[in-house]
Amino acid sequence: MTADRPASTSPPVLTFIVPAYNMAQHLPTCLDSLLSREGEDLEVIVVDDGSTDATAQVVQSYQARHPHTVRLISQTNKGHGGAVNTGLAAARGRYVKVVDADDWVDPTSLSLVLDQLRDQSQRTNPVDMVVTNYVYEKEGRKHKRVINFRSVMDPGRVLDWNHLRRFGLAQYMIMHALILRTEVLRQAHTHLPEHTYYVDFIYSYQPLPWVHTLLYLDTNFYRYHTGRQGQSVQTSIMIARVSQLLLVNGLMADSTPDPGTVPRGLYRYMIHYLSINCVVTSVFLILSRKPSNYRNKDMLWRRLEHRSPVIASDVRSTLLCRMINMPGRPGRLAIRLGYKAAEAAMGFN
Repeated sequence: MTADRPASTSPPVLTFIVPAYNMAQHLPTCLDSLLSREGEDLEVIVVDDGSTDATAQVVQSYQARHPHTVRLISQTNKGHGGAVNTGLAAARGRYVKVVDADDWVDPTSLSLVLDQLRDQSQRTNPVDMVVTNYVYEKEGRKHKRVINFRSVMDPGRVLDWNHLRRFGLAQYMIMHALILRTEVLRQAHTHLPEHTYYVDFIYSYQPLPWVHTLLYLDTNFYRYHTGRQGQSVQTSIMIARVSQLLLVNGLMADSTPDPGTVPRGLYRYMIHYLSINCVVTSVFLILSRKPSNYRNKDMLWRRLEHRSPVIASDVRSTLLCRMINMPGRPGRLAIRLGYKAAEAAMGFN
């Protein structure tokens, strides 16, 4: 059920899509940040994905105070991907940004982002994708890790894929870094699988061949709340749901374009991103300590080879993938120790 909303003569510049399942406790922080620069050119769509708590009531209270901006869509539970799909279908903005209900954005950065999107929306050829920095807001950690892309992109300049420099080993543009032109997502027929975890990998990967121009804003826009008990990125939960990572990995492999069909810089980046997902999936298969998952790891690489020997060879040749495929028990031990060191240093879970 979608609440009524007054019609507007022109589309908003930006639509925030907020998938929410039992997020009544966290939604006020999120929504307050999104509404900190409210105007006629901004809309916030909260998709209540079958919550059993007061999520809908919290959104309704914001909708009453911001009737021209906040929209509530309630649906039976379809998972994160299903909620994003519903938001995309309803979005009226020229650009779309997905914000998880327990995350938030920086109000000062929001002003900068909206100014840039307004400018782009008035152009004949608006940029297809805007990239910003994101911050790991890990609970209990004073130092917050910022992910930026200064080494890859020149800030404030419209770029194509061949302008991008090489990404670092663990540097990639996750969903939290991206603002996409709505028409690009619709041209790409972006539709995420329902009742599936870790679909943010697909969201930030599958549409890329339809992205021709990028703009990097060197501002710490997105605040990624981690370290909360029960999050899907918690190590124990990712191990328990490693089959979901395998599913997502297969969908990413299927979405990878053949070399020569897209700009060289885009293909290079997609191989880089796919290799990271292969490594992440392989790590959690190894962390499970189950022989069946060791076989699933081998299957992952065979499946990629079946998809394309060329793509498989390009992915395997990356440094991280060479490391993840160290053989036998010593290789698995090295992976487990390496994961613990990386997690302690970076605080990503």
